[in-house]
Amino acid sequence: MSKSLPEFKYMTFDVVGTLIDFESGLKACLAEIAAEAGTTVDGEQALTLYRTARYAEDADLFPDDLVRVYLAIAPKLGLPADQKYGERLRDSAKNWKGFADSAAALARLAKDYRLVAMTNARRWAFDLFEKELGNPFYATFTADDTGTEKPDPEFFEAVFAYVAAQGHSKDDILHVAQSQYHDIGISRELGLANCWIERRHAQKGYGGTIEPAEFTKPDYHFTSMAGLTDAVAAARA
Repeated sequence: MSKSLPEFKYMTFDVVGTLIDFESGLKACLAEIAAEAGTTVDGEQALTLYRTARYAEDADLFPDDLVRVYLAIAPKLGLPADQKYGERLRDSAKNWKGFADSAAALARLAKDYRLVAMTNARRWAFDLFEKELGNPFYATFTADDTGTEKPDPEFFEAVFAYVAAQGHSKDDILHVAQSQYHDIGISRELGLANCWIERRHAQKGYGGTIEPAEFTKPDYHFTSMAGLTDAVAAARA
C-alpha cells in the first residue's frame, strides 16, 4: 500500500469517464439520431464499435475525433453516414453531464488537496466539463497543453514538472482515474500512487474505454467518487 490518504498533497484526475459520464452522453446522442432515422441502436454495441474506431491510427484529438468515429461506426449501427451527424456527436460533448457524485466529491476533496485535471480532451471541451463539475481544479492539463494523450508518459511528466516547480514531487500525488489503459497501468509504471474508480463495476466489459493488455491492481479502489471522499473523511477523522 502507498501512503495513507491524508498524506497526499495533490490529487490528479482523469476527467472523461471518471468525472464526466461520456458513455451515457454518446449513447444518448446516437439514440436520438437512430430515432430520427426510424431505428434503434444497442448502446453497448455502439460503445464497442466506438472503442475500436476511436483508437485507430488516424485518430484525431478528442472530442473532435467523434466526427470521424461516427462516420466509421454509423453503417454498422444502421445509422445515416452523414457528416452532419458526426458533427452532432462531437458537439454533444458540450452537454455531457458529470456523474451524480462528481461535483460534490470534488468540492469536498478540494478542501484538503490541490486538485489537478489531466484530460485527453481538447481545451474547448474541458472548459465546459470543468464548469459542469463546479470549477474545482487548482491546475488543469489538456491534450492541447501537453501535445500528447495519456497513456503517453510525457503527459504525466508535464504534471510532474509542474508539481516540482511548486517544491513537491510525484510522491505527493494520488492519481485518480477509471481507465486501466490510459491511467492506472501507466501511473504504476511511472511510480505514481493511484486510485481506480471502477465506474462500470455493475456492467460487463470496458465499454467505451480500450481494454488494457493486463489488469493493474491499484493502490486504492472504489466504485464511485463518493467512496473515495468517504474514505478520505474516515482517514482524517
